[in-house]
Amino acid sequence: MEFKLLGPFEARHEGAPLLTDSRRQERCLLSILLLDAGHVVTTGRLIDLLWDGEANASARGTVHTYVGRLRAALRTGRGPRIETRHDGYVLEADGYEVDARDFVPLARAAADATDPAERIRLGDRALALWRGPLLADVAGDRLRERLGGHLDALRLSTVELRAETQLSMGLHERVAADLTDLADEHPERERIVAARMTALYRADRAAEAVRLYDVTRHALSTRLGVEPGPDLTALHQRVLRRDPSLDRPPAPLYAVRVRDRWLPWNTSGHPALEFCNTYAGWGGPELPGSEWLRDYAALAVWAGHLDLAADHVVTRLLARARREPGEAAHVLAEAREFRGRLYACLTDPADTAAFEAVAGVAEAAARSSVFTRGGDGLGRWHVSPSAGLRLPLYATARSAADLLADPRRLVVRGCPGEECGWLFLDSGGRRRWCSLATCGASRRLRDGCATG
Repeated sequence: MEFKLLGPFEARHEGAPLLTDSRRQERCLLSILLLDAGHVVTTGRLIDLLWDGEANASARGTVHTYVGRLRAALRTGRGPRIETRHDGYVLEADGYEVDARDFVPLARAAADATDPAERIRLGDRALALWRGPLLADVAGDRLRERLGGHLDALRLSTVELRAETQLSMGLHERVAADLTDLADEHPERERIVAARMTALYRADRAAEAVRLYDVTRHALSTRLGVEPGPDLTALHQRVLRRDPSLDRPPAPLYAVRVRDRWLPWNTSGHPALEFCNTYAGWGGPELPGSEWLRDYAALAVWAGHLDLAADHVVTRLLARARREPGEAAHVLAEAREFRGRLYACLTDPADTAAFEAVAGVAEAAARSSVFTRGGDGLGRWHVSPSAGLRLPLYATARSAADLLADPRRLVVRGCPGEECGWLFLDSGGRRRWCSLATCGASRRLRDGCATG
């Protein structure tokens, strides 16, 4: 049996439609159970959702009647059973297909895919399941938001990711066509607007890109009372001045490719500093490709690349992250927060709050550490596998704690490049810029001209 909820409600068994004579609220009740299959939905919640707080005294009896009719209809098609559990109902979770249930893993797999073509393929499969608004013919806007607001947010995120990937592959004509309606419908999703503006510019339709910005700005002002964000505003300015860099897909601004992940160049001389470093992350406005810590896999691979975790440990972590995507996403968020705190701690020794935040993670890492003897006979501290997916984060925190307790902490420098800010060790007191060839090049050139 197959159920479709992403658009008008449909139920089919072996291709034949079911529930065509059922009441709208009956189909809506079944949809609620389908969206929460395997879990008990109380009668009170069903009444609240179906009548939106305006139920009469007979609502409970009406729900029981609806459930009885649905049970009879589903038995005819050998569909899933609706069981009574205390003061509620639960729909068995297996033995049938639901488009909304298929959509979520496809969208998440697209977000996790490292190959651009695979990311687009999975995104296309996920988005192909959408035939219109959730339960378009049985739910109003308020109920639709309560039941599936998270699904629509995931859909838009998938659209954004797919469009940005297509732009990186030069498929701007397709992006310009695909986002025509969405950019107008969702001015608050500035990544969608930015993707279409970029696509229009690359298709020699710069005037349309400017007009789209103006329409979006007006919509944000009148609907939400806000102005476009800094990224969209900066893109608008680049379009107006015909910035040549908009004519081509942005390339990653890194030099190391490890296990299909782009990682930053190693320039600082210490793992804790490398963790903070990204070409455009700290010293100025973020440039395309500047965020290297895009997913948990990048964190694990980076830890292996910097010898903070053994290669076989990285392999196990990647497999576990695929099995537990929610936990991996949580750890990634912790790692990003730790990175910001660590950068603040290293660039401002007086930042007590940043130091205490770093110390808290370092103390947790210490509690998860073990001391073992290596093959060379030397003892070493390392984070135990019992740390689970936090192992790369804790290994980084141990490295950071070692640096903060070392006199070398006093010679940490931040590159003054306008779009850099990378950290490095300057033990000799002779360096001003980091190791990137671009940093300081224009200043050195100007200084040379002035003194030559």
